[in-house]
Amino acid sequence: MGNCGTREESAVVAHAQVQQVPLPAKNITSEKRHNRSFSDLSDSSTPRNIEDLRKNAMLYTHVIAFTLFELETITKSFRSDYILGEGGFGTVYKGYIDENVRVGLKSLPVAVKVLNKDGHQGHREWLTEVNFLGQLRHPNLVKLIGYCCEDDHRLLVYEFMFRGSLENHLFRKAAVPLSWATRMMIAFGAAKGLAFLHNAERPVIYRDFKTSNILLDSDYTAKLSDFGLAKAGPQGDETHVSTRVMGTYGYAAPEYVMTGHLTARSDVYSFGVVLLELLTGRRSVDKTRPSKEQSLVDWARPKLNDKRKLLQIIDPRLENQYSVRAAQKACSLAYYCLSQNPKARPLMSDVVETLEPLQSSDLSEFSTQGLASMGLQDHQIHRRFAGNVVACRSPNPNYSPGGPAACRVR
Repeated sequence: MGNCGTREESAVVAHAQVQQVPLPAKNITSEKRHNRSFSDLSDSSTPRNIEDLRKNAMLYTHVIAFTLFELETITKSFRSDYILGEGGFGTVYKGYIDENVRVGLKSLPVAVKVLNKDGHQGHREWLTEVNFLGQLRHPNLVKLIGYCCEDDHRLLVYEFMFRGSLENHLFRKAAVPLSWATRMMIAFGAAKGLAFLHNAERPVIYRDFKTSNILLDSDYTAKLSDFGLAKAGPQGDETHVSTRVMGTYGYAAPEYVMTGHLTARSDVYSFGVVLLELLTGRRSVDKTRPSKEQSLVDWARPKLNDKRKLLQIIDPRLENQYSVRAAQKACSLAYYCLSQNPKARPLMSDVVETLEPLQSSDLSEFSTQGLASMGLQDHQIHRRFAGNVVACRSPNPNYSPGGPAACRVR
């Protein structure tokens, strides 16, 4: 097997129908390096090529180093009728591994992602995925089965996700509309995946949370995929990671776009955008709509805390088959996740606690809880910051008790 090398290509990513490019930013500082971060390719302890991956085998006990021949075999030489999809990384094929491929392999359908040699997403993103998914395991993260690196060939092998991406289920015209219960289950699962990353021993910022990166298994369990842009979070006294601004238009947090300062709250904003897509059935950016409706956040957020208007933005394909109270709770959660002030956004652990009671079809089970995980009672919100409980009435620090009851949920 040839050496993977250490070349780094520019991280410009296109995925499905949404183009992912470096976002315009102001005052972006040079990328900060973190000591012994497994996402930092400059760290001597981080695998930089296939030989380093072998030396670090203890970190990747569940990941298989496949040969190119083996992956050609299971995809029938990457036959066109085995294609599952295409993106900026390259092409994804369906395959099937078993003992005929290698003795001892469990029979399993897989997805094989092949790096496009002419594409813009390069070796660095491929290696980042191996580094993160080789060490992280959670029911709401897609499982990395293995990888291949021979000469200039870069491939990743994942568990096969039977129902494909959330993007396809929400936005393909021929797709059967997802029910309210399924949408809340997907939001809950995706939130648990993000919370796991943020609460890891070395926190991970996903940085690319969007519907096309949320994959669904046969039971509609949501799993996060594509970790090519993931970054290790700030450590110690650091408040943020300074990095080149990367992401997808419509999902990236405004403060990250403006400054290049990346925090876990950047992911929370992106989660709010996806939750809004689940609630409305609209894309985060849709140039086919009237100018005032092209940005989903700009159009919908002012309505999220207005009881008279919020039901107007709920996906009409749901045909009113949902609890109004549950919709109010979900809209309030989206409202705070999308706050312009990152410190006013909830932690992902709070988001998980908020969504959990919404998994029940019995309103009585959550009517007295609602956003209790965020301490929401009447118009008062108690939000946690780094273990401290701080009382506030709205994301606006200048809010006065006599002002609009933006936080009130009854």
